[in-house]
Amino acid sequence: MNILVILFPLALGLGLAGLAGFFWCMRTGQYNDLEGSGWRVLQDDDLADDQSPQANTIRQPERA
Repeated sequence: MNILVILFPLALGLGLAGLAGFFWCMRTGQYNDLEGSGWRVLQDDDLADDQSPQANTIRQPERA
């Protein structure tokens, strides 16, 4: 029964820490755009930036 003196405040502390972390995420806007980052991964913006003719050639490794 003495272990309850340790485990009960520990469980309450961890629960309150999780709740505080959730409210911090809500306040800082972590959940504002849930789908935006998933769509940004699929976009190929790096291909549109470099349109030079040398960008389309495949470079062969140099051999000595």
